[in-house]
Amino acid sequence: MNSKFVRYAAFALLAGLAWSPAQAQSWPEKQITFVVPFAAGGGTDAFARPLAAQLDTQLGKRVLIENRAGAGGTVGASAAAKAAPDGYTFFVGAAHHAIAPSIYPRLDYDIEKDFVAVAMIARPPQVVVVNPDKVAVRTLKDFIDYLRANPGKVNYASAGAGTTHHLAGELFKIVTKTDLQHVPYRGAGPALQDLIAGHVPVMFDGLGTSAGPARAGQLRALAVAAPKRVTALPDVPTAAEAGLPGYEVSTWYGLFAPKGTPPEIVARMIKEVRTAMQTASIKEAWERNGSDVPDVTGPEFAKLVSSEVERWRKVVNEANVKLD
Repeated sequence: MNSKFVRYAAFALLAGLAWSPAQAQSWPEKQITFVVPFAAGGGTDAFARPLAAQLDTQLGKRVLIENRAGAGGTVGASAAAKAAPDGYTFFVGAAHHAIAPSIYPRLDYDIEKDFVAVAMIARPPQVVVVNPDKVAVRTLKDFIDYLRANPGKVNYASAGAGTTHHLAGELFKIVTKTDLQHVPYRGAGPALQDLIAGHVPVMFDGLGTSAGPARAGQLRALAVAAPKRVTALPDVPTAAEAGLPGYEVSTWYGLFAPKGTPPEIVARMIKEVRTAMQTASIKEAWERNGSDVPDVTGPEFAKLVSSEVERWRKVVNEANVKLD
C-alpha cells in the first residue's frame, strides 16, 4: 500500500477523532428533531412537548416534535433508529418499547443495541378510567363486579398493541379474573378521544393524558396503579386501597439518541435535560400530569431499560398475549 496514502488515512482518522469535541462545542447549529412514535395528544406528547419548548429556550435552536405513529410505537422507533447519528435527531421512547421485543417477533431495530439511552424524562402511573355515561360505576370493586357480570362484552382502548396501556389491561384481567376485549388505537390521544366520546367505555391510561379529563368530569378515575396516591388526582384511591393489591403499572418516557451519536453531544443533551427538568414550568407540568421529575440518565437509564425488557417479557408470557 502506498505509504503516502497510509499517512493520509492516519491523518484523516486523527482529524475525525478530534472533530467530535469541536462539533459538540458548537452544537446545535440547526434545528433538532424529537421523533414521537405516537399520534399527537397522547401521553408521550404530554411530556415531550413541554420539554422540547424548554430546550428551545436553553439551546437557542428549535426542537421540533415529529409524530410518527403506528404499530404500538414501533414505526417511529424504527425510523429514529435509522436516522443519521449526528446529534440532530432524538427519539422519545416509552415503556412500550421495552414491551415491543416480546410482542413483535420481527422488529427491525433493537431498543437496547440501536439506541443510546440519554435520560428518563417522566414516569406517571397508569389509571383505570371509564366513561361515566357508558359504565355507571363509582368504585373499582363495582367495576370488577360489572365485568364479571358481563364477561367478554366490555371493550378497553389502548395506545396500540404492545403498549403499557395494552399490558396494563391484560394484567388487570389476570389479577381480577375478568374478560375484556382489547381495542388498539394509533396512540393514546385517539384512544382517549374515543373514550370521552363514548365509543369505547374503558381505558387503562397514563395520568399524563387522563388526569385533565378526569378532573373535568369527562371521565371517572376508579384507581391509580401506584403505591401511593398522586397529587394530580388526590381523591382517587390506589388500586390497593380500592381492594386490588399488587396492581401497579407506570409508563416511563425517555429520550434516546441513534447509536453512533457522538458521546460529547449525548453528554451535552443529558446536561441540558437535567437543567430543563429543574425549571418551574416543567415541575408544574409534570405534577399536573401525575409524574415526578426523575433523574435517571446515561448508563443508569440504559440499565433500567434492559430490566424493563425482561420484566415485561414475563408479563407477556403469563398473559399469553398474541398479536392479531
